[in-house]
Amino acid sequence: MLYIVGLGPGSKALMTQEAIDVIKNTHTIVGYVTYIHLVEDMLKGKKLVVTGMRGEIERSKKAIEIAQTGEDVAIISSGDAGIYGMAGLVLELAAKEDVHIDVKVVPGVTASIGAAAALGAPLMNDFCHISLSDLMTPWDVIKERVDAAAKADFVICLYNPRSKGRPNNLREALDIMLKYKDENTVVGIGKDVARKREIIKTTTIKDLDETEINMTSIVIVGNKNTYVADGHMITPRGYTL
Repeated sequence: MLYIVGLGPGSKALMTQEAIDVIKNTHTIVGYVTYIHLVEDMLKGKKLVVTGMRGEIERSKKAIEIAQTGEDVAIISSGDAGIYGMAGLVLELAAKEDVHIDVKVVPGVTASIGAAAALGAPLMNDFCHISLSDLMTPWDVIKERVDAAAKADFVICLYNPRSKGRPNNLREALDIMLKYKDENTVVGIGKDVARKREIIKTTTIKDLDETEINMTSIVIVGNKNTYVADGHMITPRGYTL
């Protein structure tokens, strides 16, 4: 069996019991070095296959090869494995190479959900996920998606919002949103959610400081009804109160 496991945002307390059980009972674990460090206390005595950044294809192929021998193996990623994680790539490779193995995707708490819980209740009405990384998706396509989501007044969860290699994507995306959203629209920021250096804060589109944002951040831009009360970011569901 090949397990594709979502570890959640970074704390064992936010891992699903299924994810914990799979890691506990599987001898071989495949993962990016940062993800391995997140659960290293659970990996004593296990066989580890570790790669660096951008080694996703290598890791996936190795996990598939191990599973083909009949050995149980788990490939891990942060958040949910099916949301910008490893699940799609593993299944695509297996299909492309006509490999028939048993695969089980083990869900995890994705960054938007972890950050939303810490912020309050910003995702109580329609929302979407958009990654601002243009490594896999052309930037023009991403901008079209940001425009459409903002025009429809979705709450927008921005993954991979800013890095040294693309320092301006976040501000450009926010500027697109300003075509439809007020500059005082509430924005929630979750940085290193559920990890030792966690930062949770609210601001506005106008006042957001991009220099505070990096690849371990999630940015949640509210809709026209989102507000802050007693420190909590709230998007009304629509109940008559």
